Amino acid sequence: MSHLDPLLLARIQFGFTISFHIVFPAITIGLGSFLAVLEGLWLLKKDPVYLDLYHFWSRAFAVNFAMGVVSGLVMAYEFGTNWSYFSAFAGGVTGPLLAYEVLTAFFLEAGFLGVMLFGWQKVGPNLHFFATLMVAAGTLVSMSWILASNSWMQTPQGFEIVDGRVVPTDWLKVIFNPSFPYRLVHMGLASYLATALFVGAVGAWHLLKHRDNPRVRTMFSMAMWMVLVTAPLQILAGDQHGRNTLEYQPAKIAAIEGHWSNAPGESVPLILFGLPDMADQTTFDTLEIPHLGSIILTHTWDGQIPGLDDFPAPDRPDATIIFWTFRIMVGLAMLMLLLGLAGAWFRWFGQLYHQRLFLRFATLMGPAGIVAILAGWITTEVGRQPWVVYGVMRTSDAVAHHSARAMSVSLLLFVVVYCAVFGTGISYLLKVVAKGPDRGAPPPDTEQPNMRPARPLSAAPDIDPSPLSSGE
Repeated sequence: MSHLDPLLLARIQFGFTISFHIVFPAITIGLGSFLAVLEGLWLLKKDPVYLDLYHFWSRAFAVNFAMGVVSGLVMAYEFGTNWSYFSAFAGGVTGPLLAYEVLTAFFLEAGFLGVMLFGWQKVGPNLHFFATLMVAAGTLVSMSWILASNSWMQTPQGFEIVDGRVVPTDWLKVIFNPSFPYRLVHMGLASYLATALFVGAVGAWHLLKHRDNPRVRTMFSMAMWMVLVTAPLQILAGDQHGRNTLEYQPAKIAAIEGHWSNAPGESVPLILFGLPDMADQTTFDTLEIPHLGSIILTHTWDGQIPGLDDFPAPDRPDATIIFWTFRIMVGLAMLMLLLGLAGAWFRWFGQLYHQRLFLRFATLMGPAGIVAILAGWITTEVGRQPWVVYGVMRTSDAVAHHSARAMSVSLLLFVVVYCAVFGTGISYLLKVVAKGPDRGAPPPDTEQPNMRPARPLSAAPDIDPSPLSSGE
């Protein structure tokens, strides 16, 4: 890596660590709300199927939550070690926002997570349900503060620069910056959609393995309903988010579209596929649909958007990356919509649990939500370049002065450690869900009565090396 400069290495390192991290909070957000729904349905209907599913998915939640906390700690240190000039410049905004997350979301989750995981034999059902609601709310509050901080970096307002440092002048403007509402809705729906696809894939996998029982059917049915509802909502939210980005970050949209220049009076086509070339300042081998770019982006027949040629070369995002990551995200969204509609079709004809081709499709779509989230975040962050605070501070001015060798070694260590630790954790999580929900399974606090659990992973079961149970 000697040919790479420290700035690029620092960006790769942060991108690598945050890509690992974002997977776990996204599923934690979705599973937290899913558990609240399951427990609420159990209290309402007294159907033990919902309770069995709660105990089953609470174990997966515990594993996922633990990995999310561990992976998130590293990034806080990276702000100080790799991005010290950014921290010194913008810490007056980002520091308090992250502190608010700790004082609200982390305290809320820490206060009720133990009751949720280990309190079945210690508190009544209503109080336990309240604890589950508080943990679910904590995940949403945490997401809100993180997105407020990141959205401010995308569309900064409510501050002034004093002696080379950002000083907040209006916290409401800082938090509720122009892109925050759109990004909050978009990420929230993405988390629910990714979780629904994960839960649905687990259910479909068990059905394909002939482990057909009321618990598997129930979680698969709930997941398919969620996909059917959230997929079209996410597409609408993405459209509004895109229009907001066009207003505040037009260079990002131009790079996403591979759009370089406008001819007088001509509409903007939608480029389905192409090869953007930053050096030649054009997009080669395009497959276009006339007028559709104008219709999607401006909601008019012949509306125009700024082209990359309208921006100085140093201010242009790298279209060769985000052109494709955006299309990966949108393509997966279309497949999610297809999955939801197919599920509704087979449900109508009574074949939801029996159509094996559809069940295979649902199984393959299990990781699609996570892949779409990663593609979306790459589009967002690479599209913001060359700015770390858009229009205010360049990324090159934010990085600490480390040598390429030091950055290369630390990046290599991160890759090795992360793949070993989180690869093992993800493998264990998949083994947990592969066992399937058991009928009348006891909660975690009754399985080891002589143990005093002190961490989320205490709620995770020991994996029996014997063949997987049938779920009955």
